[in-house]
Amino acid sequence: MSRSPVRALRPTLVLLCLSLLSVSDGAAQQGPRPMTIIDLMDLPSLGDARLSPDGRQVVFVRTGTDWERNRTVSHVWRIDVDGSDELQLTRGSEGESSPRWSPDGTRVAFLSDRDEGRPTQLHLLSMAGGEAAPLTRHATSVGSIQWSPDGAWIYFIAADERPADEKAKVEQRDDVFAYDEDYQQRHLWRVAVGTGEEQRLTEGDFSVLGFELSRDGTLVAHHRGPDPLFGDFERGEVWVMRADGDEPRQLTDNGVAEAGAELSPDNRWVLFTSGSRTDLGESYFNTNLYVVPAAGGAARELAPGLGVGLDQATWSADGRSVYVLANAGVRDRILRIPLEGGEPVTLLDGDQQLGSWAYVPSLDRHVLTRRTSQSPGDVWTLGATAPQQVTHVFDDLGDRFRLPREEAIQWRGEDGVTVEGLLYYPLDWREGQRYPLVVQTHGGPASSDQFGEWSSSDYVQVLAALGYFVLKPNYRGSTGYGDDFLRDMVGHYFQQAHLDVMAGVDHLIDRGLVDGERMAKMGWSAGGHMTNKIITFTDRFKAASSGAGAANWISMYAQSDVRTYRTPWFGATPWESDSPIDVYWESSPLKYVSNVSTPTIFLVGQQDPRVPMPQSVEMWRGVKQQGVPTHLYVAPREPHGWQELRHRLFKSNVELDWFERWVMGRSWTWEKAPGAKEAEKTVS
Repeated sequence: MSRSPVRALRPTLVLLCLSLLSVSDGAAQQGPRPMTIIDLMDLPSLGDARLSPDGRQVVFVRTGTDWERNRTVSHVWRIDVDGSDELQLTRGSEGESSPRWSPDGTRVAFLSDRDEGRPTQLHLLSMAGGEAAPLTRHATSVGSIQWSPDGAWIYFIAADERPADEKAKVEQRDDVFAYDEDYQQRHLWRVAVGTGEEQRLTEGDFSVLGFELSRDGTLVAHHRGPDPLFGDFERGEVWVMRADGDEPRQLTDNGVAEAGAELSPDNRWVLFTSGSRTDLGESYFNTNLYVVPAAGGAARELAPGLGVGLDQATWSADGRSVYVLANAGVRDRILRIPLEGGEPVTLLDGDQQLGSWAYVPSLDRHVLTRRTSQSPGDVWTLGATAPQQVTHVFDDLGDRFRLPREEAIQWRGEDGVTVEGLLYYPLDWREGQRYPLVVQTHGGPASSDQFGEWSSSDYVQVLAALGYFVLKPNYRGSTGYGDDFLRDMVGHYFQQAHLDVMAGVDHLIDRGLVDGERMAKMGWSAGGHMTNKIITFTDRFKAASSGAGAANWISMYAQSDVRTYRTPWFGATPWESDSPIDVYWESSPLKYVSNVSTPTIFLVGQQDPRVPMPQSVEMWRGVKQQGVPTHLYVAPREPHGWQELRHRLFKSNVELDWFERWVMGRSWTWEKAPGAKEAEKTVS
């Protein structure tokens, strides 16, 4: 008896269905997954974007990780403005930076130390094809390059060469040096594009800190300081001179720091920014905008009372207004401000962080990078119409990874002032449940946390995957909220700042989001200062990590390479006969270190000039003396911001290990560097 055709097909149908189910399950498993530390570190970064003179192409720098060499490497790329024909232009082993189009668009200049053992030099690359060729053979590294409008010259800044007798002594290790005097002045040069002949334009016992050629190429607006030291930047002034270096003229004399000097299209005015009030000769304000007559005269503030930080500025094509990159707290904006008064016009706004901003007057177009909760910063252009995306490097991140919800929140400080911050939700957040919290405070403190945080140092995406809320409060002292908010620190560093942080924590607890018994605190630089203060102020956090934080403001004042902001914080230097030492000491976390009961780790770079290693040692010894669990981790060779990939990976691993242990009672499996043969040890 023969079988029914249907019955005969059943085993085949069952197998087919099982096969389809298997494929379906596999596809589901390949969906978005949580990010890891390595994922964050391996995300490329885009920057230094420049529009071609005809507006058809963009060159930019793309930086990626090289785990074998334990560093990041940058290369120059080119792309059409419609997003097509993306091409890597350079591939030098040491990387390249600062691409700049020639005025005719046929060549791109860039910086690289391609020749082994030689300083960074200026190179030229033809857009018609072929290899890049060095244009300079300067004795010291070349930087801050700019083409002349006619394409005949490229201007640059370079440090003076050390005298032969000094170099000979160094080779013989007869190299004792005078502290803060072991530098060479930096001066302005130009090189003839056709011949490679170099001309020195400035000379003397001063340094050129920055410059900008006028649009007709006849003048140079620039900043001169007594030396190139970071801590002396406020002693610089605005100058103007002819493009050949003749007829230098000083325009300001105010003892406050200025930046971004640029001549108006008609060469009548010089625009500059300053985080100060030049009329008062006083520092520590949101960045303000000024113009001064190029022929000499008094500077005037261009847009007083906006309540935001006017961080970068450039003249419009006709010189009747100024374009500004403005810090508005958790967001960046592009504004147009009329020269002769009137309301600013917002050209670009949103939940974003903007960078790599450049303006092309001949095209009346801008190019920039935009960072959001969904993108670490693709390149965009902005003209008369809506912004247009150029690169699409990060379009698929949402498909590849589960990304946390990010939102701006507000709460009331202890004194009733509104405070703002950013909140990141756990990936599996469910309404009505409470979750652990990590509080991260930004550096500066004259800065602000903004939308689009993709740093492996903060790893908010990893924390969200582990079930934590992350709060980034823009506490008192942050920029973008007006001068009163910023200057709350003047005369007393910790007045409302730490109370703002704790008020934000209580706000989240009151909303039913956070479990107040499971919280950690972390931060770097000024964020480390805040961590040191918080652990002496409260025992509510179960774990903490302090990165490059100050412990003792008296010793910090002398040890650091910068004192600019610290004088207004405390009213005077520590060395005056009537010095306010009690104010310095009262604001020093070390004074109250006996209160600490929070298990805390400390991290610092061994070569950190900004918050030197002894600050972390002082705080760590004080915490250790209390019998509180603690460790101090020192990264060899590292400055204030750690650069080596394995050091950066260690920081994230050791903090997560610490938080998981003390906050969650869980173990953390350390992520290994790609190619690593053995797992790193966990901390005890």
